[in-house]
Amino acid sequence: MKTTSRPTLAVSLCLGLAAAGAHAQEAPASLEACAAIGTDSARLACYDAYANRQAPSVAEADAAAEAAARLTEETAAVEESNATRRERARQAIDSMFAYDSSDPRAEAIANVGQGSLLDTRWELAAGSKLGLFNLRAYKPVYLLPAFWTSSTNPTPQSPNPDNTVTDPQELDSLEAKFQISFKTKALENIFGNNGDLWLGYTQSSRWQVYNGDQSRPFRETNYEPEALLVFRNGYGLPGGWRGRMAAVGINHQSNGRGDPLSRSWNRLMFNFGFDREDWALVVRPWVRISDGSDDDNPDMEDYMGRGDLTLTHVRGGHRYTLMARHSLRGGDRSHGALQFDWGFPIHRAFRGHVQVFNGYGESMIDYNHRATYIGLGISLQDWF
Repeated sequence: MKTTSRPTLAVSLCLGLAAAGAHAQEAPASLEACAAIGTDSARLACYDAYANRQAPSVAEADAAAEAAARLTEETAAVEESNATRRERARQAIDSMFAYDSSDPRAEAIANVGQGSLLDTRWELAAGSKLGLFNLRAYKPVYLLPAFWTSSTNPTPQSPNPDNTVTDPQELDSLEAKFQISFKTKALENIFGNNGDLWLGYTQSSRWQVYNGDQSRPFRETNYEPEALLVFRNGYGLPGGWRGRMAAVGINHQSNGRGDPLSRSWNRLMFNFGFDREDWALVVRPWVRISDGSDDDNPDMEDYMGRGDLTLTHVRGGHRYTLMARHSLRGGDRSHGALQFDWGFPIHRAFRGHVQVFNGYGESMIDYNHRATYIGLGISLQDWF
């Protein structure tokens, strides 16, 4: 019997995030308007806007951190001039995670990069931290009512015979796609004044909403919970770039379906974040946990890749993002994908959104299927 698919909890979460976005973008009319905001981070931003608070620039924070670090090194060199090698090693271990909040030099170092793009998303600087279990934006949140593909995949295949579809599915090339994503901080300052544990969740769905002959099914939904241990950095690089963050974590991704449509894998993730004025770059190499023999799709990493990078440029109300990933192998195992997203202003609460994807693995069920996808809709939250 055919059943009509119903939208999930994602719609409610999208509306909640949209409301928070609206408060963040519109200048407050009164303190009462700010007090009515439920999200801590959005309410704090509202109070700052009402008071016309001018935060120090990122360049000022970086300069203060560098000056404090140099002074600290010079002072340490003088104090340790008469110490033995063993004593210096012992002191280095004992003080590795020491932090004195009353020392202005230590405070300046801990606030390196305050206000930078990556700091706004990961609360890296000591003065940017908002505490635990506040719901924060993670990956983009969007709704694309029009999501077209150049090539449908009616018989998804896998080297595992149990995960190979033999009866073709009747699929439309035009469907809808939406994504929700959020994170929360579970632990803060695990190592002295650095090291935060974040828990994240991302869900993306492809909905055959225009396929009335097949009762408008959800063709594919991908679920991605993860945990990341994030560290603040502040080192300089050529061209004005700075290393802002490094992270390591565990990532699970699956489509929650039974055979033969089941797809899943687990990864050990490494994140390295860099930014420069209105640019941000995040590089993510990963290692698959297990060799794939016990998974539904043993060759997943040869198509979905062994790493990706995401470059974002912010200009006014526009957000331009390019994602590239690759298998990092040659010959017949060389596969990858490119995705471009453009968010542009159309309303105070959301942006227009264009998405273009080409390559392998737009979704897990299509991990070894190559196609071009073009989507048009709205975004409630971009990367930055």
